[in-house]
Amino acid sequence: MSDQAKDERTPEDVEATQASGERAEGGVDGDYEALVRLLKENEELKDRALRAAAEMENLRRRTARDVQDARAYAVANFARDMLSVSDNLRRALDAIPAETKAAGDAGFKSLIEGVDLTERAMLSALERHGVKKLAPEGEKFDPNFHQAMFEVPNPEVPSGTVVQVVQPGYSIGERVLRPAMVGVAKGGPKAGSEAKVEPGPVNEQAEKDA
Repeated sequence: MSDQAKDERTPEDVEATQASGERAEGGVDGDYEALVRLLKENEELKDRALRAAAEMENLRRRTARDVQDARAYAVANFARDMLSVSDNLRRALDAIPAETKAAGDAGFKSLIEGVDLTERAMLSALERHGVKKLAPEGEKFDPNFHQAMFEVPNPEVPSGTVVQVVQPGYSIGERVLRPAMVGVAKGGPKAGSEAKVEPGPVNEQAEKDA
């Protein structure tokens, strides 16, 4: 544009040109700020969505675990009561002298056989529902599943080894229905860094069943 053309512009034209330039510059700045704001909001929404998804996954896992535990341990109280019945059947069989069993008539032997079959059927039914018998003779003493009733001096057996089972225990899943009441070896070589085995706490349910 020539100097003459510039001089022919009125002051109003000059001001309008400057204002147009300022609006264009302001529009660019405004668009940039809006873009930054939208990107920030997008990141916040994405973070919220990820947190919500994680919470739902944790809830799903907790629910699945609760359902599994309910299925596994729903019969725990019933099974514990049935163990007392099984113990009584076993005591009845053990109380019959061998001579009496041998000299008994056919009816008496059938009765003994029936009691024995009843005990085994009951234990099989409990096992199908996840109840496992604990007969740990020869195993290392585990205070989580065994209750030490006494110690047996025996230098030929590693200390802490279960050498006698006074009463078998039972577990369901990873829980103990009743600890096995055992005698533990004392005086033999240590098994690794095994600590001295102390008699376990008195189990009221086991005392009641004994």
